[in-house]
Amino acid sequence: MIVTFVLKDGRHVAVEGAPGRSFMEIARDAGLPVEGTCGGQMSCCTCHMILAAEDYRRLGRPSEEEAGMLDLADGLTATSRLGCQIRLDDETDGMTVRLPR
Repeated sequence: MIVTFVLKDGRHVAVEGAPGRSFMEIARDAGLPVEGTCGGQMSCCTCHMILAAEDYRRLGRPSEEEAGMLDLADGLTATSRLGCQIRLDDETDGMTVRLPR
């Protein structure tokens, strides 16, 4: 399964990952500039990612806890999500997400 990350400089990097892994994990393990300081425990916002509107709608709104963490993120958009909360599966396979500037 593949997710394409759009980096701050505009480059597109396709990363393969196993089902069930979070977007934060696969980006970090591929050496992309995603911190994931809390290790996916949703106690920071260093894995902030921006989804296309149609992908955001497919996933649904973030939980209240995630929304609270996102409020602390730089470059917050209406389609922002935490990468630790998005799992690679049939629904997310092939998505493209942008890392905030």
